Amino acid sequence: MIEVFHTAFTDQEEIIQLRNEHMEPSGKVITDSYLKIGGRLYHIECQSTQDNTINIRMIEYDFAIALENAERQNGIYELNFPHSALLYLRHSERTPDHAQVKMNLPDGQSVMYSVPIIKVQDYTKDMIFQKDLLFFLPFYILRYEGQIQEIGADPYKSSQLVAEYTDIRMRLQKELQGEDKVGYYPRLAELIKRLTDRVLGSAGDIQERIGGVMGGQIIETETDRILERGREEGFAEGREEGREEGREEGREEGREEGREKAKNNFIRQLLSFDVPKEKILQYVGCTEDDVEKVRRGNGD
Repeated sequence: MIEVFHTAFTDQEEIIQLRNEHMEPSGKVITDSYLKIGGRLYHIECQSTQDNTINIRMIEYDFAIALENAERQNGIYELNFPHSALLYLRHSERTPDHAQVKMNLPDGQSVMYSVPIIKVQDYTKDMIFQKDLLFFLPFYILRYEGQIQEIGADPYKSSQLVAEYTDIRMRLQKELQGEDKVGYYPRLAELIKRLTDRVLGSAGDIQERIGGVMGGQIIETETDRILERGREEGFAEGREEGREEGREEGREEGREEGREKAKNNFIRQLLSFDVPKEKILQYVGCTEDDVEKVRRGNGD
């Protein structure tokens, strides 16, 4: 929200998904996303390509929302339009920064209806992580959509793109650490893999390589399974012995085993893509001994 509406909310702020169907005399109007956060109404539409009719449709959608929430004050009706934005997954040089409609009223007044346009392809990998716009990551491959055949035919460029997605995976897993975020990574990784598969098509082996980076056991990662096994063993031991320390010991052992296993898997995958040792140390946060241990095949 802060990116386009310059409004920040806390993690505790309730997000209410409102009904996105609005009835008008001409028929049913359906919006993409209609939310209520902190007492304010937000409307966001997503476009995969440029659409010459979207400006008119946006004001139609927003007018329907405003009518539903009309308030009468001192005998006068007030229409409060939602905070709206357009999300363009693809754009061209001619795509404007705002979708605008000029309304000329019969009394001579003119009102400019203007909605900001967010161009997802403009966001670099670093910008996405810095601004915490992780839901942009599945569409990151669209930055390269026009270069896919060229990248697929060039081993160096292919390796660069694979390394970029390896970096995305590392940073995403680091960003989504913690019990409250454990389910987010597999969902995002699945979306990233689906879209990259579709865009890359048959571009050499690059689709398979990036799929290997982001895929693996997407729905249930190996780390998740080990962590869960540790929790279950901890609870079983606690119940059997009736001691809280048994429960905690099992959980901690599972967490530690999971972290070590995941770290070695990351190192192994980076080595398979010929990523330089200094980059591996940077991405994983490990030691040179860790890398050599995996290289010699001694890492689990």
